[in-house]
Amino acid sequence: MEGSDTTITTVTSPSSPVSPPQSHVVISPCAACKILRRRCVEKCVLAPYFPPNDPLKFTTAHRVFGASNIIKFLQELPEPQRADAVSSMVYEANARLRDPVYGCAGAICQLQKQVNELQEQLAKARAELVNVQCQNANLMALICMEMAQPNDHQSSFDGFGTSPRSYQSNTNFLDENNTGLVWEQLLWT
Repeated sequence: MEGSDTTITTVTSPSSPVSPPQSHVVISPCAACKILRRRCVEKCVLAPYFPPNDPLKFTTAHRVFGASNIIKFLQELPEPQRADAVSSMVYEANARLRDPVYGCAGAICQLQKQVNELQEQLAKARAELVNVQCQNANLMALICMEMAQPNDHQSSFDGFGTSPRSYQSNTNFLDENNTGLVWEQLLWT
């Protein structure tokens, strides 16, 4: 039945093998007309957006906006925008029932607050990452500088130098109270 906004359901009843199957056509009104207890006309404005199998959708919107306001609003809109408008009305009605004071504006404010908090956390994590990368680069530069020095200074890392000079450089390197060491300054900046 083209052009009709009502739902047609065909119910086939079992029959004997001799007679042909019998079918009954049940016309179901849209959820809006069913809830409003009125006859669903062929060109019902609400039928395409409130199917009979989802009465809660219309009940929610009807509770907040009222049936006459929904019909008036849909009639003023062009056909391609009506589905989005119904979706928005149902969303706003659900939000308004959950939070009668702020509605969906309260949900939006809460989500914006979460976004701001997450952006702050992301900025802190990025700053920490840059800090760690700088420390890593400084440490690598120090290691490269130490490796590029002549081998006679390499004995200071051995820990068992025979000359008093190498022992003195070992104690300076291992001295925990010496804060002037280059590698400590570069590593912890």
